[in-house]
Amino acid sequence: MIAAPRAAAERSVIFSLAAVYIVVQLTHWELLDWILGALVFLAIAVLLPQLKGINLMLTGAFVAGGALLLLAQRADASVWFDAAGINATIVTLFVFAPLFGIPVRLPEYVEALKRFYETKARSRTVMFLGTQALTQIMGVFINVGSIPVVYHLAFVKPRPAMAMLLAGALNRGFAGAIFWSPYFAAMALVTSALAQDWSALLPYLLGLAVLSLVVSLAVDWRGLRGQQTEELLAENEESIRTDTAEAREKGGFPIGLALYLAMAIIVILLLERLIALPMTIITCMAAVAFPMLWCWAKGAWSAYRQGLVHHAAVTLPALKKEITLFLAAGFFSGSVGAAGFGAFVPKLLDPLPLPIDVSFTLFVIVLIVATSMLGLHPIVFVTVLANGIDPLDAHISPIYFAVLLLGSWGISNPISPASAVNNLLAGLFKKSVFELATPNYKFAIGMAAVLTVYLSVIHP
Repeated sequence: MIAAPRAAAERSVIFSLAAVYIVVQLTHWELLDWILGALVFLAIAVLLPQLKGINLMLTGAFVAGGALLLLAQRADASVWFDAAGINATIVTLFVFAPLFGIPVRLPEYVEALKRFYETKARSRTVMFLGTQALTQIMGVFINVGSIPVVYHLAFVKPRPAMAMLLAGALNRGFAGAIFWSPYFAAMALVTSALAQDWSALLPYLLGLAVLSLVVSLAVDWRGLRGQQTEELLAENEESIRTDTAEAREKGGFPIGLALYLAMAIIVILLLERLIALPMTIITCMAAVAFPMLWCWAKGAWSAYRQGLVHHAAVTLPALKKEITLFLAAGFFSGSVGAAGFGAFVPKLLDPLPLPIDVSFTLFVIVLIVATSMLGLHPIVFVTVLANGIDPLDAHISPIYFAVLLLGSWGISNPISPASAVNNLLAGLFKKSVFELATPNYKFAIGMAAVLTVYLSVIHP
């Protein structure tokens, strides 16, 4: 009896926080900054008692640490509320961005994708790269929800010989989505903190996403180049027998889904160019209007309504621990920034016998990836670095810094025992999170090296 009112109260706080953030961005009314900060503190207070384990300890430590820093500085109340609101943009994105995934889950698209897998994925390499690429594309729109969707597509037929290879492909595909998705918390945090347009970052991030496919194939090439197992040979023979003209026609990638995915990206790019609003607001506007219009045009209005109900009742409540952690991390990073942390890091790296931009790049990658391996969510240091360091102090541009932070976040995800993807895959494959993360160590090392070289070459 108590759970339902409590859940309703939690949703009210989260929706109110998102609504106030949007109004703040549209009106720039200073009074609302105080209300937004108060709602952040209220959300943390309401959600914190429900956390357990490492999430409870981290969230409590961030709140306490941030408060102590601000008390030590005798900061004004306005500084407290400004610090609290730093990651409100992420909560707003959590409320609206998942709506983009409603049309992706339409039954006709899912069935067409199943046929596509059955008729086109005939070799280990095609299956491996196809699974990673499809996870990356789907992940851009439905976030971690892409993992079970693509998993069930890839395993329409049992594939025990490729189970761990496909687990790695799913994991790395999601990492690739983190690099460039405009609908992820990572992008919202970085673009808002560094005041950068997503469209300005996109060419560099797409290049990094393509490189992730190359690195992934390279580190697993020995496992892929071996002779096909009898099971896979049998599947290939069956595919060849059924590969008639009719099968080829029915086995193509669903045109409607491809059109929807392409148009969703184009809409964001156009709106960003035409409307002088922050990326988060544009994303929220598009997330409300575009999927609704698409479903209405396809006569799938009931599916859209069901998707809305499922998001409000299931998806959003499932993100409570992330919302609380992200808000607390934002408050802590604002407190650190008020303490003048930003100027300290470049000075700390000065004694190293490397150019400051190279040493800073290595420092950021190692810091985020290493702490993620220990179970710390990358948002912690990404928030602190993005809000606390002026990239010019490290002799790099804001775009360079943005690509560095997003790249480091994406690299850390497949090897983190605390990532939602590894925990979800552990349940699907009946393995421990460490069994899922360990095969990705070589991928993470390779991508770290590639990211360092890539940035030194393009140097945006």
